[in-house]
Amino acid sequence: MTDSRHSARGIALVWCAAMLWGTTGTAQSLAPAALSPYWVGALRLAIASGFFALLAWGAPARHGPWPWRPLAFAGACIAVYNLSFFAGVKQSGVALGTAIAIGSGPIWAGLMQTLIARRLPPALWWLGTLVSVAGGAAMALGQGGGMRLNPVGVGLCLLAGLCYASYTLVNKPLVLALGPARTNLGVFAGAALVAVPVAYALGGALQAGASSWAVVLFLGLVSTGLSYLLFSSGLRHVSGTTGVTLALGEPVTAFVLAVWVVGERQQPLAWLGLAAVIAGLLLVVWAELRSAKR
Repeated sequence: MTDSRHSARGIALVWCAAMLWGTTGTAQSLAPAALSPYWVGALRLAIASGFFALLAWGAPARHGPWPWRPLAFAGACIAVYNLSFFAGVKQSGVALGTAIAIGSGPIWAGLMQTLIARRLPPALWWLGTLVSVAGGAAMALGQGGGMRLNPVGVGLCLLAGLCYASYTLVNKPLVLALGPARTNLGVFAGAALVAVPVAYALGGALQAGASSWAVVLFLGLVSTGLSYLLFSSGLRHVSGTTGVTLALGEPVTAFVLAVWVVGERQQPLAWLGLAAVIAGLLLVVWAELRSAKR
């Protein structure tokens, strides 16, 4: 398989993962109000850990030491991402909070690659990323209500974007060394060990009925377990910075579900933002395929 075909496969896997992430908001909206968002984040990490444990159990045996420090760091990033994202969205509103958290991730990734590897991502990648981020902001503004420009909320959402970008850049070499199942088992088990006690401290005792568990199981198995398996597999074939930017497919999916499933009416600015996000992502895909051919 040529490098460009490898890249195309990676892009498709990451895009599928982003589409599954886009179901999170719609699924969470079906959960009873009594279920704390902190518990939603913690339980989906714990359920995803069980999913990855089953996959890792059936994987071929591996010899040699495990890279525990990078795994622990990636797990901490996922834990802080979940907690800061849900807390930031609660402070700033779903539309604005999601736009800041997901939109800042690619910018953080590009800056970190520049500082660590001393190598700028291609100019075409920057152009596509900035167009997509601007489009995501327009989508958030076009959705109108529910946005609160709270400094604490904005800071938490920026922290979530930083943690997500850090996780992705660390995750790529881990996946190449351990494989997707073992990498995600180590990362999400560590994240769950941090998130569950924090959820208890911030959200109180768990209150979950049958309907709550149905939502949490979907979030843990599909929009977290399966999606991160696809995402990690895709990172084998694309750069970490491209993987972070392609995650902007999440708000595209969420937007479409909000219109088709929930029946929300969107303003013209939101539709213009949707077009900009898609155009920017196509530029990022083009930049990745051009790099693969060199």
